[in-house]
Amino acid sequence: MGTPTKIPVYILGGFLGSGKTTVLLKMLEHCKEKGKKPGIILNELGSENVEGHLFEGRKVFELLDGCICCTIQDDLKETMNMLIEEMNRSSLDVLFIEGTGVANPLEIQEVLLGDPYIDQFEIMSIITVLDASHYLEYQSYFTSSVEVRNLVKEQIICGSLLLLNKTDLIQLKQLEKVINKIKEIVGEDKEIITCTNGIVDPKILFDKRFQSFSINPLQTNINSHHHDHHSTVFAFKLEGIPALPQKTFEKWFKALPSNVLRGKGYIQIDNSSDLLSFQYASKKVKFIPVPFSNSKKTVIILIGTDLHNEDLNIHFNHLLEGVL
Repeated sequence: MGTPTKIPVYILGGFLGSGKTTVLLKMLEHCKEKGKKPGIILNELGSENVEGHLFEGRKVFELLDGCICCTIQDDLKETMNMLIEEMNRSSLDVLFIEGTGVANPLEIQEVLLGDPYIDQFEIMSIITVLDASHYLEYQSYFTSSVEVRNLVKEQIICGSLLLLNKTDLIQLKQLEKVINKIKEIVGEDKEIITCTNGIVDPKILFDKRFQSFSINPLQTNINSHHHDHHSTVFAFKLEGIPALPQKTFEKWFKALPSNVLRGKGYIQIDNSSDLLSFQYASKKVKFIPVPFSNSKKTVIILIGTDLHNEDLNIHFNHLLEGVL
């Protein structure tokens, strides 16, 4: 008998709001076109996944309330065990793992290269998605913390493919500066693909780029990762949100403190029974209608650095009182 074929695995990493989920959805569309059955592991910092509607009808395993790379690494192993059981009942052609915006993909890699997963899964690529419009800000001593700067560098070093997303939001001169800054970290050889809205040639996305057990000298400083970035990154959940005019929500999001880096959830606009899914990143908010469902309730999840409950509660009360 021949050696069983391993399931190819694609790991998606990148800082909060960079566009990881957008890239993942495009990869899933390609799988659908090719008739391949994907498995998906999604990890959220908060206690609720508010993007589930994007993956309806797909095989999704959710890991909530933590980061794969530290607090719930054991949960990842349990999920991988469930996947193996699932594979015994029905076929699985490819696996996608999307970590939180503060995950170090090296730790996910460590699980997949250990027993018994190394015999059944093969890492094809670690795709790091970067927000070109905020990269310089995240690497600045004046506008970000040392934890954020180190984390973004780690995610870049770990990536076998770097996707520089949201390039439409900056000028060409600034884009060239961003690319040069990234090359200072990883050298000239690692491929950097510029893109908008996560649109990348599937051939590039699905190429095998990860070599097991290859050693990159740049990685030697981050293998003993202590997860310092988690000391300042928080997820904050707001519930009991009434139906309000869309303009009120838009003004409220625009007035959020600058240390709120990412937001997502469901809101309801007055005079409508439908819910709106929203995505907040880069100080911009996008609303997407979703069909009404009894299983979905209004909720706002905010993720950022050094968030304080008191400050956000005050800001939330401003929304309820219409004081904007």
